[in-house]
Amino acid sequence: MRLGLESMRDLAQRLGDPHRSWPAVHVAGTKGKGSVASLIAAGLARAGLRVGTYASPHVERMHERIRLQGRDVSDDLLADGLERALAAREAALHERSAGSDATWFDLVTAAAFWIFAHEAVDFGIVEVGLGGRLDSTNIIDGEVCVITGIELEHTAVLGATRAAIASEKAGILRAGATFVCGEPASAGRPTADDAHAVLLGRARELGLAVVTPPSGSAATPSAQNLALARAALDALGARGRRGKDGTQLAGTLLDEAAIAGARLPGRMERFELEGVPIVLDGAHVPRSVELVLRELAATPTPTGAPVAVLSLARDKDAEGILKALAGRVDRLICTSVETGLHLDAGDLAETAGRAGLEAEAIANPGDAVRRAVHLAAGGRWVLVIGSLYLAGAVRALLAR
Repeated sequence: MRLGLESMRDLAQRLGDPHRSWPAVHVAGTKGKGSVASLIAAGLARAGLRVGTYASPHVERMHERIRLQGRDVSDDLLADGLERALAAREAALHERSAGSDATWFDLVTAAAFWIFAHEAVDFGIVEVGLGGRLDSTNIIDGEVCVITGIELEHTAVLGATRAAIASEKAGILRAGATFVCGEPASAGRPTADDAHAVLLGRARELGLAVVTPPSGSAATPSAQNLALARAALDALGARGRRGKDGTQLAGTLLDEAAIAGARLPGRMERFELEGVPIVLDGAHVPRSVELVLRELAATPTPTGAPVAVLSLARDKDAEGILKALAGRVDRLICTSVETGLHLDAGDLAETAGRAGLEAEAIANPGDAVRRAVHLAAGGRWVLVIGSLYLAGAVRALLAR
């Protein structure tokens, strides 16, 4: 685990501190942050502004991480940004300064910030990669900071409790910013593991204006994400930010067309293979899986229990996710992704069996999807879930 941001700051300084040339919205949280960032960007673009969005991870190709006006960065511009970031690191190596320890993510982040400056964006919407306090993106000062919600994830790095993780994510908050909080308040009295209390406590220390959009336990992920994005746009408007025509920014910029244009790959994405409906989603914490299933159950199609294809990274709460799937899926096909970070398909299937699910293991993700389609033929559907890396591994097959 890194101990500071000196390497990132060194790279940025060698590039001319490009992040200081555009105002930023910083988005952190366990789930939904990519969708929220994309929606905010879509609203700003609707206002006639030039917008850069930085997000991670990518689903199929690296270009997805850096977008301008909702489009993936071009080959040439990406290459130019990376070459400049690598040159900055080489200079740091030569001088033995902090930038010599730059990580791969530092380099990509520096490239993105340079590209935004080079393209003279009116706003940069920046999604945190991991945590917040020590994330490479945290050299920016977001004038609006959004934290979507807190769940147990990356506990080896961020801490073993929701309160500890909230403290890490609250590291993106800055004095003078507006904080849009997506973590709901506890139903009863605050507890020692109250993430909401931790976030609001840090906001009070900094004297921040706090916006908490209305939410409820029955809200779908899409509705929650939209509410947060609209609240962020309202907050920008309240701070005096205006669109190209001089109109104050507001959440109403997110009309149906803007929302449709903000959809990301691997998030509630629908396909069909051999006549079988398939839904692809990267949800990878128990609460997110529950909410995805709830949202799909509330839609007219597809209907019934799906055949699910599942792959999980080793640091995920496998037992919690399997519990969320139990009773909601007809059958489970366990697979893996060759990242070195994911559970073996056979091991996952054994765990699923102990959790009471009918499961089988097929190591290759494409073969796993084909098996699921075969089982679902005749009126059922397939849910591919558990990892954006899994989404990337099968999306090319589904998009043919």
